[in-house]
Amino acid sequence: MSPEFLSVAMFIVLLIAVFLGHPLGITLGGLGVIFGILGYGPGAFFILANKTYGLMTNYVLVAIPLFILMAQFLDKSGVAEELYETMYIVLGPIKGGLALATIVVCTVFAATTGIIGASVVAMGLLAAPSMLKKGYSKELTAGVITAGGTLGILIPPSIMLVVYGGLIGMSVGKLFMAAFLPGLLLSTLYLLYTWIYCTFINPQAGPPIPKNERTHTTVQKIKMTFKSMLPPLFLIFAVLGSIAGGIATTTEAAGLGCVGALVLAALNKRLDFKMLKEAGYATLKITCMVMLIFVGANFYTSIFMGLGGGDVFTSILFSISSNKWIILSIMMFIIFILGMFVDWLGILLLCVPIFTPIAVEQLKFDPLWFAMLVSINLQMSFLTPPFGYALFYLKGVAPEGMTMGHIYKGITPFVILQLIGLILCITFPEIITWLPSVVFK
Repeated sequence: MSPEFLSVAMFIVLLIAVFLGHPLGITLGGLGVIFGILGYGPGAFFILANKTYGLMTNYVLVAIPLFILMAQFLDKSGVAEELYETMYIVLGPIKGGLALATIVVCTVFAATTGIIGASVVAMGLLAAPSMLKKGYSKELTAGVITAGGTLGILIPPSIMLVVYGGLIGMSVGKLFMAAFLPGLLLSTLYLLYTWIYCTFINPQAGPPIPKNERTHTTVQKIKMTFKSMLPPLFLIFAVLGSIAGGIATTTEAAGLGCVGALVLAALNKRLDFKMLKEAGYATLKITCMVMLIFVGANFYTSIFMGLGGGDVFTSILFSISSNKWIILSIMMFIIFILGMFVDWLGILLLCVPIFTPIAVEQLKFDPLWFAMLVSINLQMSFLTPPFGYALFYLKGVAPEGMTMGHIYKGITPFVILQLIGLILCITFPEIITWLPSVVFK
């Protein structure tokens, strides 16, 4: 069998195994071993050992468990609860105010944690009961919580961007700076849509809170906002400020973030042995899952590319069209479709090593710009049925009466908004490239 035939068969078998529901990390590693032996013989095991050792000595990847631990500390610190209560009072009198408050809190929370599950679950427990009690539609409630919660995978510090940087050897600090404006762009689109929808299209979907609950003065609202915003802004500055200022590497900034989140938990009197134990255990489980997939995918990709899979894929793309924008659209479409069925980490580890050389070397795209397009696209994978993770995170904590039907209807306009955001970033590359060029000049 020719190497090209083996690479094509390797990819087809992977798709079949994933759609059948087999664990991704074990599937990737297993297929790497099987096709590695078929293509290289016993030498495949030396490739596995070499790739795994290289992965485990990658200093950048130390940031993954540290950022996960920071997210766990922050989730249990009570910062999100205090911030939501403040935004509830400040924005509640506006039509759709509670939905706007949810998006604002999700945006701030996203800038302090890179874990989607923590954001969606926390806001599902905090915001969903309040919004439904005040007469908000179930669809709008589900939409703003899931869409706002997914901002955490894009707005730094993001686990996805750490993995991306470690995968292709790109500066994680530059990825963080490049992701900041696209993340804020998506948040702004969510806010604009929600305000327009609740003000002009369907006011019954997001009524303001009753007048008898509007008892706070403007001065009190300003003080509450300052007090609740200060802790997360302190953490954002500690992590991103230290990276942008050249004071700390990404890994060191992650450690600093852990200490900061621990301090916030102590100040809110949430720090105890039980909290430390739960945070440590959750971090261990998530880190093991991520690294198992990372090892399997790294080995799989090495064998796939070694057998000529990258050249086969390049030939197929260029046989469809020689126009670089059409090829870019095809790559984005493939990632979008895979996002409906495959975990973001699997897509990242499979597609990026194949697509990046084509985009950078063949099509001459800016690698940082292309990386952000992939990341924005992958954010959609958390909302797109049938396997969007954010949908199931919310369903697990949703109040009684909120069905998957309500959640599916609620996320539809926000997926369209994410697509609009992606198109804007393609049309205006400065949205991605401006901030890194200023910070790292």
